[in-house]
Amino acid sequence: MGALNIAQHPSPNCGPRRDGLTPGLIVIHYTAMANADAAIERLCDPLAEVSAHYLIANNGSVTQMVPEEERAWHAGAGSWCGLDDINSRSIGIELDNRGDHPFAEPQMAALEGLLGGIMARWAIPPAGVIGHSDMAPGRKVDPGPHFDWGRLARQGLAARTAADEPADVDNNSFVARAQAAGYPADTPFDALLAATRLRFAPWRSGALTPADYKLQAS
Repeated sequence: MGALNIAQHPSPNCGPRRDGLTPGLIVIHYTAMANADAAIERLCDPLAEVSAHYLIANNGSVTQMVPEEERAWHAGAGSWCGLDDINSRSIGIELDNRGDHPFAEPQMAALEGLLGGIMARWAIPPAGVIGHSDMAPGRKVDPGPHFDWGRLARQGLAARTAADEPADVDNNSFVARAQAAGYPADTPFDALLAATRLRFAPWRSGALTPADYKLQAS
């Protein structure tokens, strides 16, 4: 696709990144609101105290609300690879979606173009593209089971799934595998299993299986 046409709608809900940090992560969200206009209004409302760097409508139009150099207020409590203050370490992208339906083709195409540019500007690797549910398991579920992570991974825009499976499974070894992939420590087992499945196998349910160990490749 060609260069993105990005509209500007500045949000007051931002500030400097702390401790001299620069973006090393991109966090993908869904808005869970009726439409893109309603989401932009909320993300730019000083009383709401939330924001994101970008929002992509379901028709593929892109709006920037916070400069990439600034700290947007999108991630909240959570961690990734043992690091906290994800807002200071990341760029947040909101997708116009209620969470209960697939993501539109124009929206996904725009996301791919946006991700490619951000990753190049900040030298963010595919493993640095995560979902809100990855960094806040049990608290957040977006971008949810309808988001096509495999599509991004095939283009080098998200981590690929590791191929290895263990011969035996148990809760402790699975927790260790998930933490090695970046998931927050001290997450309850059920929340951790649910979060990893949201990312890598949203169709799977039931007890822990060897296939659940196939998280992101290193």
